[in-house]
Amino acid sequence: MNALTWNIILALIWVGITGDFNLANLLIGLLLGYAILGFALRDQPQFARYVGKLPKLVWFTGFFLRELFTSNLRVAYDVLTPTHHMRPAVIAVPLIAQTDVEITVLANLISLTPGTLGLDVSSDRKVLYLHVMYLDDEQDVRDSIRRLEQRVLDLLR
Repeated sequence: MNALTWNIILALIWVGITGDFNLANLLIGLLLGYAILGFALRDQPQFARYVGKLPKLVWFTGFFLRELFTSNLRVAYDVLTPTHHMRPAVIAVPLIAQTDVEITVLANLISLTPGTLGLDVSSDRKVLYLHVMYLDDEQDVRDSIRRLEQRVLDLLR
C-alpha cells in the first residue's frame, strides 16, 4: 500500500479510538497519521514523495480558493451592475497534461470556477477547448490556465 492509504487508515483508526466522528477529528487523525508515517517511513523513498506533496497541496488549495473567490466576485459584479462586461468566447488552450486523470482534474477545476467551462479535448489530447465569459486578453486567459495546469501537474506527478 502507498503512504496515502496508510495515512487514511491511521486517521480512521484515530477516529474509531476517540469515538468522535467529525471532520475536525478526522483532520487531526490525518495529521497524526502523517507524523507517525513520517517517523516510521523516514528512510523510504515513496514517503519522501508523499511528504513533499503536502506543502504543494496546501499552496494549491490557497491558490485555487483565491481564484475561485475572484472569479465569483467578477461574475457577481457583472450580474449586479446594469451594464454587462461579458465578452464570451471559445478558445483553444494547448495542454501539457498527458494522462486522462490529469486532463480530467484540470478540466473539472476549470469548470468549478464561474466564468469558465471546459468544453472538449482534442482527439490527440493536446488541446483543451474552453468557453470563457470574459475574454479581455486571450493570452492572459491562457497564462492563467497554464498556471493552474502547472500546479495540478505538480500535485499529480
